Amino acid sequence: MKIYSIFRSLQGEGLTIGQPTVFIRTSGCPLRCTYCDTAKALEEGKEMSLEDIVEAVEVYGTRHVCLTGGEPLAQDDAYRLIQRLLDSRHVVIVETSGAIPIDEMPCDERLSISMDIKCPSSGESDKMIWENIELLGPTDQLKFVIGDVEDYEFAKDTVRKHTPMCEVIFTPVGGTELRGLAEDVLRDEIDVRVLPQLHKLIWGDEDDR
Repeated sequence: MKIYSIFRSLQGEGLTIGQPTVFIRTSGCPLRCTYCDTAKALEEGKEMSLEDIVEAVEVYGTRHVCLTGGEPLAQDDAYRLIQRLLDSRHVVIVETSGAIPIDEMPCDERLSISMDIKCPSSGESDKMIWENIELLGPTDQLKFVIGDVEDYEFAKDTVRKHTPMCEVIFTPVGGTELRGLAEDVLRDEIDVRVLPQLHKLIWGDEDDR
């Protein structure tokens, strides 16, 4: 697999926000979102065997692991790596866009999917596979990164149309300016969680590894 970086930090958002976690950031992504904050990972990185990746993770002695990108599921060995991590007794979160099928994801209570449905301002909302939402369960999460009013209406309509069976998260582009988004959610009485990107509040862009 082509890996951009492996590092330990705090989980930035979602169900396990604040949890010390080892991040495996893969290289490459089929999407080109306008607000991408990990553009370096689109091309840079090095090839690593699954054994070397798992060994690098184990050095940290941390139970929680997040497979992120780029787009990790675009890599041929992604599912094999997920299974290896589960076999090593890790709790695994896979961060993926809604543009890659997830029907081959292993079924394990220690595995959670964090799916990012791209809103119009990303420039990639037409790439989403809507059937993926039906495959999400109570231990998963559906995320919308919201940049403007059009994004908000798109996210609101998507949640009401598909009624996902998992936690739904709205977060602003940039991850820190929450007030306007929070006020919109309260006004419209949407059953979602408004969350920051915790690492952006703590480290700014310094944690973009």
